[in-house]
This record gives sequence, structure tokens and C-alpha cells, in this order.
Amino acid sequence: MITDEIDIEDLIRKWNPKKTDLSVSVSGLNHYYGEGDARKQVLFDNELHIRSGEIVIMTGPSGSGKTTLLTLIGTLRSVQEGSLKVLQNELNGMSQDKIVELRKEMGFIFQAHNLFESLTAFQNVKMATELVGQADKQSKPQIESTLTRLGLGERIYYKPKSLSGGQKQRVAIARGIIHRPKLILADEPTAALDAKSGREVVTIFQELARDHGVTIIIVTHDNRILDVADRMVKMVDGNIVSNVLVKRAEIICQILIDHEKRTDSKLKLFSQLTPTVLTDVADKMELRQYEPGAEIIRQGDIGNEFFVIAHGDVEIVVDGNKVNELPAGSFFGEVALIEDAPRNATVRAKNKVACFILDKAEFQDVLDKSASFEEELRKAIFERQ
Repeated sequence: MITDEIDIEDLIRKWNPKKTDLSVSVSGLNHYYGEGDARKQVLFDNELHIRSGEIVIMTGPSGSGKTTLLTLIGTLRSVQEGSLKVLQNELNGMSQDKIVELRKEMGFIFQAHNLFESLTAFQNVKMATELVGQADKQSKPQIESTLTRLGLGERIYYKPKSLSGGQKQRVAIARGIIHRPKLILADEPTAALDAKSGREVVTIFQELARDHGVTIIIVTHDNRILDVADRMVKMVDGNIVSNVLVKRAEIICQILIDHEKRTDSKLKLFSQLTPTVLTDVADKMELRQYEPGAEIIRQGDIGNEFFVIAHGDVEIVVDGNKVNELPAGSFFGEVALIEDAPRNATVRAKNKVACFILDKAEFQDVLDKSASFEEELRKAIFERQ
């Protein structure tokens, strides 16, 4: 069960990243093309925060601003208005010398593969390792291994004129990842690849993110690779209209399913929510950790939060007497919010506990969006009385 496998500290870090955990932080970002009367705004007051080790997929119609945002993050365009921090560096106003140094920590994979026709596949990839000063003795086996894994084992020393479009793209991918950058920016990296090659590419991306904390931002229309995303960002007309941590909804659903199976619960609190509402709820939830014996809520206090237990067990205490225990997957704190009354019990961590938390305003927003959610909560209140 997922609740037995959770590394609480890792989950806390991923769910509530500190500023120092962020690879990319965008705030109030605007961008324009053209001058004078021809000046046109293409990005509008965008906000986006991406933690280290995330795989982010950006989608949206052509002309929505995806590539513009990607190239701004990659320092290939200058920031005009707003804040854009990449690997803890503010790009707005950064000197050209510092930009050149920062680019060494990035990997770029674009639709136009931009290979040098006079160089072999090996030599094209080697350019990236030379840029960061990697010794030939170290880089040679890495380049050969990467190109072989990408299906180019027999063409390592071929020049681009002897490669197909898909093969050229795989060389460009190898060049973008070979120096193991901290941030990889990819624009349609799998568009020219068959299913097998495309899957191998995203598998490599997953390994880099999981094992080395590499952040990867992918602009794509390729529905075959959406399953690798930790975060899905959708842009329309220069605006980020959706920004969802995909894994959050999956984790919450799995925890609740586990709970229902273990307890034979008749309550279907979150399973009744539509996928859209559930994902929205998951993205708003904070994840908080409690040590054994800690009071999570106290009887008589004003209630401002709703809790779902992600991991561990709690005990319910009324007027100093223990009356119940709740395992992972259970929820509490709803009575005070629904009835606008003080807490009717103290809830104490029995062991190490992690809880998903919605504040009062977000809790009310879910009630407003889903009649079934409120109905199930009222069933829970009735059954506990």
C-alpha cells in the first residue's frame, strides 16, 4: 500500500518546496514583440514555480506563448518585465557574462536540431562536454553509451547528411543531456521520433530527474509522453491558465482507496469528486508533518482547517478521554468548519503523522463545487455522533 511506502520527509519536501528547492521561479512576467505601434504583448503577468527534479510538460495551442516562455527561461531572450529566477539566479538585469556561465548548467533540445554538418554525431555531442570542461577520457564512453541507448550505436561516427530526421533529433537530444545539466529545456523533443525511440527518451528524462535532481521542462503536443509529467502547465493567449501537480491527485486517491479497502468504509468523500475538482483540491492542499504526541487540533479552539491523514495514526480525545483512533486515509476537522463551531475534540498524533490540509476558504470552495462532497461529510458527522 502506498501509505506504507511513503517517505514522509521526501513527500513533505516535494509537496511544499522551499524557495531554495526551486529551479525556476516566474513572477509577474510580461513580454512583448516589436516596437512602437507594432508592439504586441505576448505574455501576461505569468506566475510559475518549478522545484528541482520535476518533469514539467507545457501544452497549449500554437501561438500561446509556450516557446517564448521556454526561451526566456533558457536566457535566449532577455527578460523585459517581471521576475524570472533560474537556478536561484535573477535573469532580469543579469549581465551577459553571468548568462554565459549560467547556460553551462542548462541543456537545450529544440525542434531545429542545429547540428554542425561537418561534424559526426559523436563530435556534435562532444561539443556540450567541451563547453563544461569535461575531460575526453570521461566524456568518450558517456557519449558512446548515450548515443547507443538512443539507437544510434551504428551511426555514432556518421555525419548529419547520412542521418534521417529522427536520427538527427536523437543526436540533438544526446547533446542536450550528455553533460547532465541542472535544467533541461526541450521543445517538441519527441515529435520526430517513433514510439519506441520517444519512450526511451522520456525514460532517460525520468532517470535524470529521479536520480540526479535534474529539472526538465518540455513543450509538446505529443500525447504519448504526458504520463511522465509531475506537473502539467497549459498556456492560452500568453497566460498560464492551468498549473497542476499531477502526482498530488494520484497520491491522495491512492491513500483514500487504501483506506476504504482496509476499513470497508461506506463513505466516498473524494472518490465522488470529478477529476477536475479533485485535481484542484489536491493542488491547494498543504502537507504537514507532526511528531508523536503532538496536538494537531485542540478541543475548544476555533476551527480553520480540514485534515486528511496521509500517513500514521491519530487518537481522538474528548474532555480528556480517548474515544477513538483514526488511521491513514481518514479525515477530521470538518465539523467545526461546516457548523462554524469550536473544535469538539482534541486530535493527537499517535506516531509520526503527515496530513493533507485545506484551509477554511479552500474547504468551502470544494463544498461549493461539489454537492456530493458536502453530502458525504454530513454522513461522516452523523455516523460519528
